[in-house]
Amino acid sequence: MPALRLSVLDQSPISEGFTGADALHNTVDLARRVDALGYHRYWVAEHHGTPMLACASPEVLIGPIAAATERIRVGSGGVMLPHYSPLKVAESFSILSGLYPGRIDLGLGRAPGTDQLTMLALQRDRRQPAPNDFPEQLVELLSYLEDRMPPDHPFARLAQLPGRPGRPEPWLLGSSPQSGIWAAELGLPYCFADFINSQGAAIVDEYRRRFVDSERLPAPMASVGTLAICAETDDEAQLLASSGRMAFSLMRQGRLIEVPPVEKALCYLETRPPRPSSPGEARRRAAVGSPQTVRAKLEELAAEYGAEELVILTITHDHEARKRSYELIAEEFGLSTVAAPSSAVAT
Repeated sequence: MPALRLSVLDQSPISEGFTGADALHNTVDLARRVDALGYHRYWVAEHHGTPMLACASPEVLIGPIAAATERIRVGSGGVMLPHYSPLKVAESFSILSGLYPGRIDLGLGRAPGTDQLTMLALQRDRRQPAPNDFPEQLVELLSYLEDRMPPDHPFARLAQLPGRPGRPEPWLLGSSPQSGIWAAELGLPYCFADFINSQGAAIVDEYRRRFVDSERLPAPMASVGTLAICAETDDEAQLLASSGRMAFSLMRQGRLIEVPPVEKALCYLETRPPRPSSPGEARRRAAVGSPQTVRAKLEELAAEYGAEELVILTITHDHEARKRSYELIAEEFGLSTVAAPSSAVAT
């Protein structure tokens, strides 16, 4: 079996006492570090209208990250396509691929990444909700990227993209059965968000079963997005994880906050009443602990899904602790010893 690839998902967390600009600079700093450590790809997310995350525009972040790194693939995890024109997304990622050939990923999702009011504010036309036409948007976008727009399509003459011959590698992201079906039917690689739905192994199995070989991808390829926090000891990692636990607990109550410091989070968690579980509820899970503990949990997760790659999301209040978490995981898996050679980057 080939070695498990490890990658990064960054939501640009905004820590209490810091600004969104600080979070964005931290994103570029973290990208530089994990590039040197040998991680495979670096994806930036899309969320809107929250004080906790600064990742409102992945297509804007990808350029500075790619410029600051050498080897690592850089992309979106993901662009929430229902907000946008497929042509505009194709043009933006074509430019990125022209500047950084062979390194740009276009991860696509259909979730709003925000609340209903902010979703409406993102629309150009606010007179009515946007149509639920994600499959049609996705096919149109792929047609632009691959220069396969049918000649009788009304937008056929618009297919010339600025960054050719470079083009991004498209991925479909999801946490539900429908996303896996679409990825399979279109012959796309699929990233499942286990940190949203921890009961996705059967969905990924169904993706593989339904997969239609295509020129995009000759065989199914699946990765899994997961939460992880690594520190020198299990106890230290659990302390660091308290910040995210508080933030996610309040988010479920409709209260959005910046990522709190550990001391504040511990005080909150000590007084929080236990949350009852609903029947069949998929609870959020994470690999939290020492390097050995985290490795065992990550390998168990990869085996559960039969995944070739894990995309690791780490949220802590302290940026240096977040960097250290990725460093410890890389050391435990020996990533730095197998890092690919640097490649030329267009400027």
